[in-house]
Amino acid sequence: MADELVLFWHRKDLRIQDNLGLMAARDRTPKVIGVFCLDPGILEGQEVAPARVTYMIGSLAELQERYKGAGSELLILQGQPDEAIPQLASALGATAVYWNRDVEPYARSRDTAVAKALKAKNIERCTQFWDQLLHDPDCIKTGSGDPYKVYTPFWRNWMGHTKPAPVGILENVTGLSPHEKAIANDAGNIDLPTAKDLGFEWENELLLAPGEAAALQKLEEFCDGQSAIFEYNEQRDFPAIPGTSTLSAALKFGTIGIRTVWQAADQAYSRARSEETHANIRTWQQELAWREFYQSVMYFFPELANGPYRDPLKNFPWDNNEDHFKAWCEGKTGYPIVDAAMRQLNTIGWMHNRCRMIVASFLAKDLIINWQWGERYFLQKLYDGDLSANNGGWQWSASSGMDPKPLRIFNPASQAKKYDPDAEYIREWLPEIRHLDTAALITGDIPESELDGTGYPMPIVNHKERQAEFKARYKAQKS
Repeated sequence: MADELVLFWHRKDLRIQDNLGLMAARDRTPKVIGVFCLDPGILEGQEVAPARVTYMIGSLAELQERYKGAGSELLILQGQPDEAIPQLASALGATAVYWNRDVEPYARSRDTAVAKALKAKNIERCTQFWDQLLHDPDCIKTGSGDPYKVYTPFWRNWMGHTKPAPVGILENVTGLSPHEKAIANDAGNIDLPTAKDLGFEWENELLLAPGEAAALQKLEEFCDGQSAIFEYNEQRDFPAIPGTSTLSAALKFGTIGIRTVWQAADQAYSRARSEETHANIRTWQQELAWREFYQSVMYFFPELANGPYRDPLKNFPWDNNEDHFKAWCEGKTGYPIVDAAMRQLNTIGWMHNRCRMIVASFLAKDLIINWQWGERYFLQKLYDGDLSANNGGWQWSASSGMDPKPLRIFNPASQAKKYDPDAEYIREWLPEIRHLDTAALITGDIPESELDGTGYPMPIVNHKERQAEFKARYKAQKS
C-alpha cells in the first residue's frame, strides 16, 4: 500500500528544521509535500512592505531547495487559501493538511475558513501546534485563569516553565510522482514569482539575508564565544553599535525555530562565568519573552489590532497634521535622532529598537498624531514587520496599551545624549549635517545660519511646549 500523502501548509515557519507541525506530519507519513499560498488578503493590503515581500520570496526560494534536498517539494499557490488549499489537497488525494497556529485575527479567521473547506471535502486538518511560541498562550495565565495584561508577572510565570527542546529536521521524505506533479500544476501550483512579479520593488540589501541558513548562521554568530549576547544589556540601546541579534525578520517569518533560538541562548548562559554576563544574556531572553507577551496579548485581545486598549486614548483629540506626518516619514522634523532613525527605516527597511521607541514617542507626543498612522507606516516599510510586536511597541510608546506606567514621553535630545553620545548614528544617516558639532547634533539646537545650504530643516515643533500640551490633553481625557 502506498504511503498516504499529507500536505504541510507553511506560513510563518519557512524552514524544515525545528518545525513542530512539519515534523508531526513526517511522523505520520514519509510522503510530506510542502505548500505555500500567496494570499491576496495579505499581499493586496495597504500595510505590505516591499522589503518584507523580498525577504519572504527569498526565504521561499531557499525552502524549495531544502525540500528538494530532503526528497520532496514545496508547491506554490496563489489565491484565496480557503479555495486554493482544499482544491490542491483534493486533487492530490491528500488525507490531511497540517499547519501551525497563529495569533493574529486575520490568520485565525482564514484558518477557520480553510478548515471548514477541508472538512467539506472530508480531508483532515491538524492545527494544534504552537510552533512560533515556546509556550501555548493558554498555559501562561494568572492564578485566577485570566490572561496577563502586564509583562513582569507574565515573564515570571513564563520563565518558570521548562522550555521545550528543538525538534528534528525533515529528511528521507517522498515527493510527487511525475503524474502527481502534473495534477498539482493543474490544481494551481505555479513557479515561485519574484517580489517584482508581485508588484513590489526593493533594490537595497537586506539586513539579514533570506532563508534558514542565514538565520542559523546569524544565531551562531550572536551566541557563540564572546559575541554580542555576552554584552547585550550594555550595548543593545546604542544604535551605532551592532549589539542586537538582528534576528527579528527570521523570527517573524519563522526561518528559524524559537526552540532553537532559546537553546542557543541557554547554552550561552551555561558557558558564561560572571554575574554580569549572565545578566546580559538574561536580558535578551527577556526580549524573547516580550515577543511572546505581545503575541499572547494579541491572541486574547484581538481588538488591539484595531485600536487602543486604554480608555484615555480611545477618543483622543489628535492634531493629525498631515504636513508634520510627512516630515516625520521622510526624516525631516529637525530633530536629528528622530530623522536619522526614519532615514534608516526608509533606506534599509529596518530600525534599531531604541530608535523605534524614540520616533514613536515623538509622533504621538510631540506631533500629537494618532499612533496608528505610525504603526501603519512601520508595517509599510519594515522587513521584519510583525503585527503583534509592532502593535505592542506602538501602544507602549503611545501610552495606549497594557502598561502599568502608561504615560512616558521621550525627550529626543536626552535620548540622543544617552544612546548616541558621539552622534555616530546621527552622522551615518544624516550626511548633510555630519560636519556639525556633536553637541548640536545631539540636542538639535542648531542655528539656522549653520543649516544654510544643507537642506536640513529647523525643528517643526517645540518639544517642551508639545510635551506639556500632550499631558494636558491626556489629563483631560482621564477626568
